[in-house]
Amino acid sequence: MAQGAVLGAAYLLGSIPFSYLVARRFGVADVRKVGSGNVGTANVMRAAGKTAGIAAFVLDFAKGSAATLLALAVAPDGPLPAAAAAAAVVGHMFPVWLSFRGGKGVATGAGAFLPVAPAATAIGLAAFGMMLPLTRYFSVSSVTGALALAAATCVLDPRLSVRVSAVAVALLIAWRHRANFARVARGEEPRLGQQRR
Repeated sequence: MAQGAVLGAAYLLGSIPFSYLVARRFGVADVRKVGSGNVGTANVMRAAGKTAGIAAFVLDFAKGSAATLLALAVAPDGPLPAAAAAAAVVGHMFPVWLSFRGGKGVATGAGAFLPVAPAATAIGLAAFGMMLPLTRYFSVSSVTGALALAAATCVLDPRLSVRVSAVAVALLIAWRHRANFARVARGEEPRLGQQRR
């Protein structure tokens, strides 16, 4: 399988709009038209409930892992798996199936880096898990986790491709959360357990 085909497949895997589909299954016709409009775990949880949010997270995480595992099966020793991880995240953020209007890449990114950088991913998930009860902001916790994952790859992983990919994805995730941070600054961002104003 050519590397270009693998990256294309990784993008398409990332593009599968599981959060959108899960929300529909739980009675929300179009999650893009409720709450924050984001196609991701937090908005699905607010719009359709905790069970729907967990299902969306698990499926988005799994598709990221599937994209990287595909690349590892084709070229385990080169830069392809790290590039496929980034491609899956880009697919989630800009899915062809939803007119390129997707989510913010947090769950998909964690899943995508787990096969290629498990220790760094564990650190990122731990950082998310510590920040969420402290701040009760999904957005702040998500960006903290992504940046922690990227920093951990820079410290722990000798492969330049993994470090570059993780840093690029973390910056993309931070950029996708820019509106959330503006709302945090204005005191308008809903915390865990709150509905959007």
